[in-house]
Amino acid sequence: MVVMSIFKKHIPLVAVLTAILISCTSKVEVSGTIEGLPQGMFPDYSDVTVPCNIAPLDFEISGDGNALLTITSPSSNMTVKTGNGTFRIPMRRWKRLLMDARGSALEFTVSVRQEGKWLSYTPFRVNVSEDEADPYVVYRLIAPGYGLWNKMGLYQRNITTFKQTPVYENRLTDYNCVNCHSFRMQDPGRMVFHMRAKHGGTVYVDGNDVEKLNTKTEKTISNLVYPYWHPEGRYIAFSVNSTLQAFHAADPNRIEVFDSASDVVVMDTQTKEVFSNPNLMRDDAFETFPTFSPDGRSLYFCSAPAVELMPEEYRKVHYNLCRVDFDPESGTVGSKIDTLFHAGDSASVSFPRVSPDGKELVFTKHGFGTFSIWHRDSDLYSVNLSDGSVRSMSEANSSEVDSYHSWSSNSRFMVFSSRRIDGLYTRLYMTYIDENGLEHKPFLLPQRSPKRFYESLMFSYNIPEFVKGKVRVDRQKIGKTMRESPGTNLKFRSTD
Repeated sequence: MVVMSIFKKHIPLVAVLTAILISCTSKVEVSGTIEGLPQGMFPDYSDVTVPCNIAPLDFEISGDGNALLTITSPSSNMTVKTGNGTFRIPMRRWKRLLMDARGSALEFTVSVRQEGKWLSYTPFRVNVSEDEADPYVVYRLIAPGYGLWNKMGLYQRNITTFKQTPVYENRLTDYNCVNCHSFRMQDPGRMVFHMRAKHGGTVYVDGNDVEKLNTKTEKTISNLVYPYWHPEGRYIAFSVNSTLQAFHAADPNRIEVFDSASDVVVMDTQTKEVFSNPNLMRDDAFETFPTFSPDGRSLYFCSAPAVELMPEEYRKVHYNLCRVDFDPESGTVGSKIDTLFHAGDSASVSFPRVSPDGKELVFTKHGFGTFSIWHRDSDLYSVNLSDGSVRSMSEANSSEVDSYHSWSSNSRFMVFSSRRIDGLYTRLYMTYIDENGLEHKPFLLPQRSPKRFYESLMFSYNIPEFVKGKVRVDRQKIGKTMRESPGTNLKFRSTD
């Protein structure tokens, strides 16, 4: 049962701890305190900073006896009762508390009954940002092993609720591989993603229009791979990769994916042409993971000196963070390559992503190669683009994999993938980025009955991308187009 009461703003938060309401006619008296967080609390939401439009922060504690949760905002409170250790916070009342605490904090107090007495754990705070995050995150769900790769799909989660809906499921195209989705500046109506093997091609979505693209050209080594949209929407940068994978019998990273060759190119969505610059298609270098700047004038990417003996010497591949000019008026890539971060012989860079306000670039740093999503040493690093300084995002990182990341459109939140819970399954975490560019303690994407949910989900989250609204493209139309259309052939435009 849930009861809400209203308190005046000038009353201290601790004043509401003297009694906890569990019905309209009865109270329980708290006779003592227990230091620390509630036993077995999952997820740990203490001291995190959340967007003011986030879904309820349901959590679970150990034990199956009676327990109470009181959430207090500056002017009101709400109490939730549980008999099985799971606190399910009512949506409407949670939203009222969030709005009341916007720019301030909520205080959470858990009380448990032990030996006939009610005891309260030390209260913990949840900071509520004045900023919202984009309401949807789009991701792929895929089994973390090789044997079940053919059961997958792209899904979208409304982060203001708990609702997940499919964007596309590969059962519509005979269970082929679906991967590498990307949106133009978090626009749910402009996206691309790839299908591999049967019905292969690139899905190009522009509003209600769906087009199949055949992206291998006579001048590129493969079909288009890792995408990133130019902010104006006409161009999409891609890598082209000759990729192999290996499976380890006795290695903590388990799976390794590596390139024997790779280049960076740009696709013109109007002319359906692909172009580049010779300096981004060198035989003596591996180029990959392109990313445009928010002003559209810079193209960032990762580049490593080529290693001839692959896969024997894959651990010798180390990618640096690079930048080149891009001219959207003429549709040309510059020739001068700048190195922003030189990884050396003990590190490697992947997934550069620039904040929409243009102030920060975040990349994933790991020991070698490009497959950071399986490297246990993978961490997030930030580059201050005004002075070039580089630092570890220590508040967000963990001892396990912390990898692929995406910015919210207001540059205040970042969603990223992490294996910090069990080292095997990838879950989604969000971190608040303050006005100084500093990350705050991350929090796990909220779920109803979160411990049960995450323990029973046998799929990993992959490539989380913030979007400003719901993706509404007809997935049946996508399936029909990819099954029946011969596709549009791309051409390579020489810029020599």
